[in-house]
Amino acid sequence: MKRHSQSYTINDSAHLKKQLLHWAQQFREVVFLDSNNYQDRYGSYEAVLAVDAFTSLQTDDQKAFLELQSYQQETNDWLFGYLSYDLKNSIEPIDSQNIDGLNFPDLFFFQPKKIIILAQETLRFEYLGICEEEIADDFHTISTLNETKFKQFSALNIQDRVSFKEYVKGFDQMKCHIQRGDIYEANYCMEFYADQATIDPLETYWKLNSISEPPFACFGKFNQQYVLCASPERYLKKQGTKIISQPIKGTSKRGANLEEDLLLKKQLRENPKEQSENVMIVDLVRNDLSKTAIKASVKVEELFGIYTFKQVHQMISTVVSEVAENQNPVNIIQSTFPMGSMTGAPKLSAMKIIEEVEQSKRGLYSGAIGYFTPDNDFDFNVVIRSILYNQKNNYLSFSVGSAITINANAEDEYNECLLKAQAMKKVLTHAD
Repeated sequence: MKRHSQSYTINDSAHLKKQLLHWAQQFREVVFLDSNNYQDRYGSYEAVLAVDAFTSLQTDDQKAFLELQSYQQETNDWLFGYLSYDLKNSIEPIDSQNIDGLNFPDLFFFQPKKIIILAQETLRFEYLGICEEEIADDFHTISTLNETKFKQFSALNIQDRVSFKEYVKGFDQMKCHIQRGDIYEANYCMEFYADQATIDPLETYWKLNSISEPPFACFGKFNQQYVLCASPERYLKKQGTKIISQPIKGTSKRGANLEEDLLLKKQLRENPKEQSENVMIVDLVRNDLSKTAIKASVKVEELFGIYTFKQVHQMISTVVSEVAENQNPVNIIQSTFPMGSMTGAPKLSAMKIIEEVEQSKRGLYSGAIGYFTPDNDFDFNVVIRSILYNQKNNYLSFSVGSAITINANAEDEYNECLLKAQAMKKVLTHAD
């Protein structure tokens, strides 16, 4: 179905983003992607809002990727949605029997009736023909909305799924597998959760986003299930025939002053352990991209790049490849999923061990959220630094993790996890 486009010039993009997302709450399906003005050489838009499903695909089936491929080809339109980590079970002979309080579907995509794109002080409306006459009224409604007033909710009692003692036990299991040569590296994660949790998802998202201001932020609403995502990491982007992956491995806290901050950044850049973790995942990503790449086109554009965010410094590498023009976009994703930064090396062995050691089913955590375009391009983040919320059963969860290698020690890795959990805990417990 044809889309109709109308553009408007705007002045205050920060305020407009709040108006857009407040307006969007009337719809059952919402995906809002925000770059927070990050200077991303591969970025396409400042922000994108997609709402109101015309069609949708929701599945837990073992043939989920095949269903997504058919859906993407049949619609030949914009699709927004997510891929949960546990889609791995449809790719490899792995299953998860771990605790799952969230109960999100493994895959959810929808073809939105209404898409609104913010780029270079221009707001562009891309509406399906069935609602094109609503563009002018919607723009007027959005641009005249007042500031959102949020309800006051009590601070949540956040619980640890595993104690430090239990974490060390799992860590030691990981190290034994590394020492035996089963794996070289694995991403070991733990869950924090709250039962009987009542939050305002929109307020919680804005607070989380303001703390971190990451380049791959997302507010997702899928019926009564929400993802409030402050991710700094791109999983995979297709831009014409170019594929881009930007795995993160290596984290350091920010300094109390400029001198300390520069020192911590330098120490991260030169840390042999962090470099070792990063290069293992870079090699894994190179191997994944080679499955669909034109011969000899896989390249590492940047190795060990150090990028600074509001809360942490991160070590990020960029791996690219070229694919044939007729290469199916869903196949490209399936051949690289789940992302190397959230699994380990070798990937299959790492995923099997992760299932044995971790106590929670990951679900959407360490999955991906993003979109397909009508031109068969796509862009997906990694769902980390994120709060997941099932409003129907009042269960809330966030997970954090770190890479375990032969040189890792349990206390340092546990503390890295706590550092990554700080922003989520702060907004949920109303900490100053």
